[in-house]
Amino acid sequence: MTGLLVMAACVQAWTATPPPLALFAPVGVAPAAVEPMAGQPEPGRSAENNPLADEVTPELDAAIARGLAALARTQNPDGSFGQAQYGRTVAVTSLACIAFMADGNLPGRGAYAEQVARGLEYVLRHAGDNGLLATPTATSPMYGHGFAALFLGEIYGMTQGGGETAQSDRLHAALVRAVRLIEGTQNDEGGWRYNPVPFDADVSVTICQIMALRSARNAGIDVPKAVIDKAVDYVRACQNPDGGFRYQMMAGPSAWPRSAAGIASLQYAGIYEDRAIDAGMNYMFASAMPGRPDPQAIHYFYGHYYAVQAAFLAGGDRWARWWPAIRRELLLSQRPDGMWADTSAGDDYGTSMALIILQMPKRYLPIFQK
Repeated sequence: MTGLLVMAACVQAWTATPPPLALFAPVGVAPAAVEPMAGQPEPGRSAENNPLADEVTPELDAAIARGLAALARTQNPDGSFGQAQYGRTVAVTSLACIAFMADGNLPGRGAYAEQVARGLEYVLRHAGDNGLLATPTATSPMYGHGFAALFLGEIYGMTQGGGETAQSDRLHAALVRAVRLIEGTQNDEGGWRYNPVPFDADVSVTICQIMALRSARNAGIDVPKAVIDKAVDYVRACQNPDGGFRYQMMAGPSAWPRSAAGIASLQYAGIYEDRAIDAGMNYMFASAMPGRPDPQAIHYFYGHYYAVQAAFLAGGDRWARWWPAIRRELLLSQRPDGMWADTSAGDDYGTSMALIILQMPKRYLPIFQK
């Protein structure tokens, strides 16, 4: 679990053949939460247009409302999110803003429009000329860069280019530079690691960059097919015979958090039906089904952030089994003040991740669409 342990430290500091890239088709904004349909989910289909009959409950709505209100209260005066002991970072700021966006909030629209706008300004202030999205004190910044580039891609896509404003020009320029940095720092194996240099790689950092590239491509930014093909090759090379994923290409054990990330990596590269995904999902369900004791609790939110996405994109029985279980678990763990505790990277981080997970059924974010 070395890589995932490093992720917690990084949060603190910043804190079958692949299909053509045409599968990265631009996606429009979901106008509203999809109304549940009666009966069981249709097998073999993503949950995007195939919702469960009871996905959204009054208890879920109430928990989300409390969580969003609590998270909004934690925003720092400079627009960032992140507790002092963990640092104010582009990563946690971006995840918090994505949590608000998952409820339909955007700059100029929604109850939390101001929080998203201030968070966006914070990230743009830390966009370097070389494309790196990071604060000056960030160490091992590619985790944060991936989350921040994802945030910029979602904002750009959901606002149809950001509107004709000076900020939209800054947003576009920062997003393009961020994407080019990702492309230029991919290593020979096809992955990425902690720093923006093309040397070694690991699955944890690689999934962050793949999601950022997918979001940017959805928003109309050019992403070379060769970059995605190489990333897919890298992820495939990290899968173990048990279906789980190891941290790097060299030999190592499987672990469910990075296995969820490995499955999501392939799905966001446009691969939805594949033996590697089937084996990975079997491992994930056997190792991390919500409701069971978790020996890797330090990586709880990281793992479930990717696991719920993997189950959602797989759809069918997998979504029908996973969603009620993780929903129940997170509703039970919410504190009376509306927050979720995370001792590895801070409560802002834990709350942001929990809210992103719980708002999957709202289907607002383009990144979660197939």
